[in-house]
Order: sequence, then structure tokens, then C-alpha cells
Amino acid sequence: MRSDLTKKGLERMPHRALYCAAGVPQEAMGKPFIGVATSFTDLVPGHVGMRSLERVVENGVHAAGGYPFLFGVPAVCDGIAMGHRGMHFSLPLRELIADMIESVAEAHALDGLVLLTNCDKITPGMLMAAARLSLPSIVLTAGPMLSGRMGDRRLSLVSDTFEAVGRYQRGEIDGKTLRRLEAEACPGEGSCQGLYTANTMACLTETLGMSLPGCATALAGMSKKRHIGYATGKRVVELVRKGITPRTILTRAAFENAIRVDLALGGSSNSVLHLLAIAHEAGVALPLSEFDRLSRQTPQLTTVTPAGPHMMEDVEFSGGIPAILNRLLPRLKKNPTVSGEDITAIARKGRVVNDGIIRRVSAPVRPEGGIAILTGNLAPGGAVVKQSGVDPSMFRFRGKARVFESEDAAMAAIMAGKIRPGMVVVIRYEGPKGGPGMREMLSPTSAIMGMGLGTKVALITDGRFSGGTHGPCIGHVSPEAMEGGPIALVRDGDGIVLDIPGRKLTLDVPASELSRRKKTWKAPPPKVRTGYLARYAKLVGSAGTGAVIR
Repeated sequence: MRSDLTKKGLERMPHRALYCAAGVPQEAMGKPFIGVATSFTDLVPGHVGMRSLERVVENGVHAAGGYPFLFGVPAVCDGIAMGHRGMHFSLPLRELIADMIESVAEAHALDGLVLLTNCDKITPGMLMAAARLSLPSIVLTAGPMLSGRMGDRRLSLVSDTFEAVGRYQRGEIDGKTLRRLEAEACPGEGSCQGLYTANTMACLTETLGMSLPGCATALAGMSKKRHIGYATGKRVVELVRKGITPRTILTRAAFENAIRVDLALGGSSNSVLHLLAIAHEAGVALPLSEFDRLSRQTPQLTTVTPAGPHMMEDVEFSGGIPAILNRLLPRLKKNPTVSGEDITAIARKGRVVNDGIIRRVSAPVRPEGGIAILTGNLAPGGAVVKQSGVDPSMFRFRGKARVFESEDAAMAAIMAGKIRPGMVVVIRYEGPKGGPGMREMLSPTSAIMGMGLGTKVALITDGRFSGGTHGPCIGHVSPEAMEGGPIALVRDGDGIVLDIPGRKLTLDVPASELSRRKKTWKAPPPKVRTGYLARYAKLVGSAGTGAVIR
């Protein structure tokens, strides 16, 4: 065992003494040492219930003959970090998490890992660590939150809080209703109720084969989740004994399967960034174009908020990810999973309980998948749009640019009523380097929707969007403005053409004029000059390749 490096032989007597000081009995020194990386925190609703999951994982590890060790990993709530300086730290946290897990696992020569996670950047950060270390590992996601209630109406975070800000601004709802929504939209523990980034990544983790069947949609706080946690603790010990590592599971086939499920679900556009980054750590070549190739072949089968009326609890009670896999079975590639079963065997066992929630392939929501990749002279390195959340009337749109140098400036203009129908809101210098940290734009996109402009204006940015975003919002524009990409050259009044079916994003300005503007362009000074964000900005790569540290 790897852990023998710290506990076997005469020269390791001091190490064993320190383990004894930590409470490890001498008779346990021969057992597999399992690290349980827990991201419990009182700050994040998706993580507040993890204490009970830590206990059942420990019990499972002990039952299988291993010895568990909990260690902490940080988490932030993107919803709370949204719209202020805190969002600069969200995506960079992903890299920190991967580095922290690598550091602890290597320093202590652990034999295996359980990765206890739930929310937006924590799950991909843990998967990146697993892929990098290739140490026997299982991911346990803590589960989705139940929908809120106001009378007989179901509530969710984005539509009933972020978008409610715009509705209140328009005078559509009063202050009393606003306060009721604030109190009722999020009723308790769990990742927010829709196919936002947290739940999208949980679903893709299960599809990749890195968590046990049923884990992704099993609801937070329910006994089913604890049962899966116990089984996860037991199973990781078996993985150690059999030498099954993440790189035997995270193959090109696994990533193709995950992309297909993402497209069928209509999941968060952030999944593109994260799957590219995880593939990079796993040593798997995964070009951005692969998402679009598979999107044209994979129908969208669900309408989970923000793309429609359903919630994650509906997906759970309709059969969960095994049911989605069953629908896609003819398109899936064989691939092993941490359960010991091939993903296609899990798919064959899956059963759809409600055809209205998980549609048949012959009667899809849309014939194409939920994500499209756009290219053109405004985004030569690619851009991402969550087409599952776009009204078909906006699939083709031509408008005049209204340019902002930051999210904050754009938000002020939106709230002041300065955005008019026919405009294309361009928010730049918010990419991985320019942000720094590639902030999510949920506040401005939600305000646009709440103010009734969702079918009248488009938004384009080198930043990114929350999984809760819907509407004609194009993110990840690459190269970003800070690198001198074409988005840095856009001026107020320029024509911009959006063509989602044609996969084009075009700046209607002659090439000669763009060349002239390029000659006079200079990168602005960095927004942050000290601390982690300054270091991150110097090292981070393009969104088109996953915004990984190189």
C-alpha cells in the first residue's frame, strides 16, 4: 500500500508514533488509509448537511476494513459571491482545491480518497485532483435542495430571487412579495434546485463513472443519500485493493458520454470549462469542437429550470441519471465506473418513470443538445451559448453593441433602464486573465430577464454565466479582451450578428477597420496586482481550453 511509506519499517517508528497521537490504534496500521476530503462549511447551503455524510462514509470505510481520515477543503457559494468582488475568487478556487487535495494525499501517502462535495467549483476541483493523482477515488455529491413553496407555487433560487430583482424594479411585484420570496425560495440544505452548475456537475460526475449510481440526484438530507454515502465508504476500500484508479475510468469514452448527458439535460454552460479542465488533468485530448459535434447528434430530453418548469427533484423521482442513460443507451460508449459495472450496464437497468420529465429520444424537447459552440470573427477561439435556455425567436439576432468594461458598469446601466431593445450588451475584461477569475454574470442576465428584455437584447462576454442563466447570453468568448481578442476592439454602435443554428458570432465591421483598431489597442493595467488573483491572472490559460493553470 502507498501508506506503507509512512508506517512500515523500523525507520517509520516516529511516523507511527504521530499517527498514534492522532488516535490511530497500532492494530490499524496495516489497514488501507483513506482520506475523506470534506468541503463542509456553514457558509454554503449545499454543504451544511455534510456532517451526517462524513459519519456514514467513515462507517463504510471501517466496515470494509479501511481506516478513514477527514481533512478539510474550502468551499464558496457562488450565489452569495455573485455580483461583487467575491466572484473573482470562484473559478480560481477550483485550482486551489485540486492543489490542496494533491498536497494532502501526497504528503501523507494516502491509499485512497472519498471526495465529499456539492457545489459549483468544488466538484470539478476535486475531480481534477482525482485525475491528476490517479489514486483510487470516489466522489460523493451531497445532493440537490428541495424546491421552495409559496402557497401551491414551487420556487427556485434564480427565477424567484435573482430575476425577482428585475420584476420588482419594473413594479411587477411589491416589497411584501419580494420578502416572501427571499424567505421561501431556498428551504434548506442542498445544491440549488435547478440544472445550475452544481447539479449539472453532479450529474456529469455520475456519468463519468466517478460516483455510485443514483448519487447525483439523490436529494440532500434524505436517507437514500446517506445509504449511498455508506456504500461509497465501503467501495473505495475495494478500489484500493483492486488497484482501480481514476485514469482507468476517466477515458475519452467517459468524457463523450458525459458531454452527451449534459446536452440531453440542457445543463450549465460552465460544464464546458470544467470537463475541459478535468480532461486536461486526466491526459485526455478533448477539443472544444467536440461539444458542438455531439450537440448536433444529441437531443435535449429535459426542461429543468432555468430551461423549463421542472426541478431536480422531478428528475430524481423520474429515475435519475440511470434513466437518462437508458434513453441515450444506443449513443453511449462502454466505459468502467467506480461501481464495478460498465456505464452501459447501468444504463440498461435505468427506468424512466415519467416520460413528461425525461422525454423519449423520438419526442425530444429540441432535436439538438443544450449547448452550442459559436465561432466567427468575434470569437475565433470559440464561445459558448446555452441554447436550451434561449427563446427560439432569438436564435438569430442582429443588434447594435453597447460596450461595458466590467460587469459592474453593465449592471448599473441595466438597473438604470439604459438598455433598450435591439442592443447587444458587450461585457469585456471579465475573462480568466482580465477579470481576473472569469466572473459569472447571473446578476445582469437575471436583471435583463426580469425586466422583460429576454427576447429583445443579447449579451456577449469573455466572462461566463451561472448555470442559472437563460436567454441569449454568449460567454467564454475567446481570445478574451485582456489577450487582445476581437472583443477588445468592439465599439458602441457596431453591428453584431448572432446565428445559433449557423454557429456564428460575427462583428459586422470590415477587417481593415478591425486591423486599424488592433494597432492602437493596448492592454489595460491589471485590476489586481497583489495576492492570489494576481498570480492566477499570470498563469491561467484561455477559456477555450478550460481556463487551467499552466
